[in-house]
Amino acid sequence: MMPLFAVICRDKPGALQTRLETREAHLAYIEATGIVRMAGPLIEGGEMRGSLIILEADDLASAHDWAANDPYKAAGLFDSVEAIEWKKVIG
Repeated sequence: MMPLFAVICRDKPGALQTRLETREAHLAYIEATGIVRMAGPLIEGGEMRGSLIILEADDLASAHDWAANDPYKAAGLFDSVEAIEWKKVIG
């Protein structure tokens, strides 16, 4: 099994419309790349304001590359993106 990486993205303030308009392309990218093991939006104040994505990738550089090519990134949605190796312990 390849290592897992958590990609933690925080949206720019007031960018919910950008997220909604780009969501279909983002989900298609997830399906096409085939390395996402879990994913979902971060919720603040009842509104989607970021993403948590767990990738199975060769290395940290591959996780960064995946994040850099996400349609959300291309749309300018994110204020910050962090990728870090993650170890699944429970679940």
